[in-house]
Amino acid sequence: MTRGAAGRDAVVVGSGPNRLAAAISLARAGLSVTVLEQADAPGGGTRSMALTELGFVHDVCSAVHPLALASPFFAGDPLAEFGLSWVQPDGAAAHPLPDGSAVILERSIDAMAAGLGRDGAAWRRLVAPIARRWDALAESILAPLLR
Repeated sequence: MTRGAAGRDAVVVGSGPNRLAAAISLARAGLSVTVLEQADAPGGGTRSMALTELGFVHDVCSAVHPLALASPFFAGDPLAEFGLSWVQPDGAAAHPLPDGSAVILERSIDAMAAGLGRDGAAWRRLVAPIARRWDALAESILAPLLR
């Protein structure tokens, strides 16, 4: 095998979740890996920063990563030991409506249904069964499409 930059077996450019997973997989296979990131902080599209008022953390590149925390790949790694922490806001995202109001993507099924007004019952019928069975469904939902 030809060695890459800095005498490493592999060089991964970017430190977003997919490239981080690739780097971890290569390291688990016994290869020496260097991860290069252009930004000042690692994380790729999952980076967050305090940009406005004290206590507010903003996504810098993306809107929301609802399945990252549930990912079997990341759940199996002790990434917290290396400084990873997941920010869990009460409202992960908001969608503005034409009348000037907004719907907030809530973590609670009850709060989300209440925020949808007359559409809340239909949303609950769609989402609640999936949420109740999440532990049984997660592996299939998060697995590769082709197996």
